[in-house]
Parts: sequence; structure tokens; C-alpha cells
Amino acid sequence: MVPSGHLDRVLPNAASGPHVIDTITLCDLTPDAAWRRPVLLDRELIVLSTGGHGVAEVDFRAQPCRPGTLLRVRAGQVLRCPPPRLDATVVRWHPDALRGLDVDVHDVPTRVQLAGEDEDAVINEVSQLTVDVGRHQDVPAGRSLLRHQLTVLLLRLSMLPSESRRAGRPEEETFRRLCREVERGYQRTRRVEDYAERLGCSVRTLTRACLAVTGRSAKQVVDERVALQAGRLLAATDEPIARIGRQLGFTEPTNFGRFFTREVGVSPGAFRAAREQPAPSPVVRPRPPAEPAPILRSRPAVEAR
Repeated sequence: MVPSGHLDRVLPNAASGPHVIDTITLCDLTPDAAWRRPVLLDRELIVLSTGGHGVAEVDFRAQPCRPGTLLRVRAGQVLRCPPPRLDATVVRWHPDALRGLDVDVHDVPTRVQLAGEDEDAVINEVSQLTVDVGRHQDVPAGRSLLRHQLTVLLLRLSMLPSESRRAGRPEEETFRRLCREVERGYQRTRRVEDYAERLGCSVRTLTRACLAVTGRSAKQVVDERVALQAGRLLAATDEPIARIGRQLGFTEPTNFGRFFTREVGVSPGAFRAAREQPAPSPVVRPRPPAEPAPILRSRPAVEAR
């Protein structure tokens, strides 16, 4: 097995650009060593813990980490790793970097504890990718090499056993389709009827699928996605609260405030004021296979309105 220290010694400086694949250390993601605030990510990440024990908060969800813990964190999510300090290697890429290659990052588990031969293989591949980032990133053949190396890493990870994977059911496919449509449209509409029309099914079908997979209605799933985005922006940016509300489709700040308070349990201002505090544990129910937006507090399921 490649020693974890090898990963840290060969890390290059962070690179930028829409198609760059690079590797950095966890602390390079923020200038604040204490991680007092979450970081809103604009690139896809694989985080491989190599030393220490602690917690990584992904979208306000506490993920315990120790050597061998691997996290997949998506662009648009918020990440915070408060002390005690974790040593970790971060593989980072733009969402378009793998365009045209036969890999789906959504097949990679969001968290896995590596062990045995799987851990050896992943560490070796991350180590080689890290070396080649430093040696070959500036030449066309090298960039192609990095794309294929990252594809191999993601394909290997996609084959690992995961607690979040369950036998497929028709309701799960409907639920996944809804989640994909919500990702595209949550800033424009929160009406389940609009999503049902786009998907060519009924509100009842969507609600039945959401209840089967998550225990929550379709309306709750949509509203929770909007509330999550609001929480991300409140915690990780200094955007005015009224502007955040407008970005999410609320023309009146009071309507946004009522919505957020109903969904989360505190006002937007109170949520922002508490953003430097560690996330409570647990903060959400276990995430179903299609990974809908986590919620910041539990509410009983109700029928879509």
C-alpha cells in the first residue's frame, strides 16, 4: 500500500480552469485554517482521508472521517471541516472535464470506508494521478491521460459496495427523474404540478414515489431542495438575504423569510448568524439512493398541495 505521506509530499499548487484536473490538500480549499464557515464548491471533489480523525460537514450533514474514508462532494455543495484537523488528499475537477467519457459520477457512493485491496487500489490510483498532475498537466497528451486516470478511479469507486444502494424499484426511477428535473427548475418553480407536466405523469405518481423512497411528499422534496440552496448561500456567502430570496424565485423578502423559517425552523438571519457553529448531529434523515436535498430539520410527510 502506498503510504499516505507520499500523497501529501507530491501535491502541486492548486490550479484553475474549466477543464483542469488537479490534486490538492484539504486545507487548500479554504484560507481559514479553522474552517469557521463552509466553502461553496464550484468543482467536483473526491476527498480521501489519509490521517487524523474528525468530521467533514457536507451540506450541513456531519460525516465522520478517519484514514481510508472517502467522500464524493459535488459542485454546488457546501463543505466544512472544523478542527480537529484531518489530513486528506482532494482530487478536484470541473463538471465538464469528463465530457464524452463513459463514466457517471452519480454512481460513486457519497461516502465509503475503504479497506483491504480496495483501499490499496484507490490510494495507488490517487497517488499516480497526483504525480501525473505535477508532471504532465501542461501538455495535451498529459491532460488526456489525467481524464482517463480520473475515469478509471471513478469507475473503480462506482463498483464498491455502498450502504446507500438498494435494489431498484419503479418508484426509485421516478424519484430520480423528479430530482433531476428539480435540479434544473427549482429556482423557477416550486409547484409539483409543473414537474409532473414536464415528466409526463401525475402529481399522485410523484408523491407516491417520493413517499416510497424518502417518506416525504413530492412537495416537501421540492421545498427542501429550495431550502437547502438557501442554506448554502446564507452559510457560505455574504449575499444579502433579499437577493438570495430573489435568486430562488421569491419576489418579496417576507415570503422568503416565512418559507425558510417554516422549512428550517429558524429565520434566514438567525441561520446566517449561526453559520460558524458546528452542524448538529444528526441534522438530517439518511439520504435515499438518488440523493435528494438534505433537510435541516424533520417534518412529517404531507400530501402535495
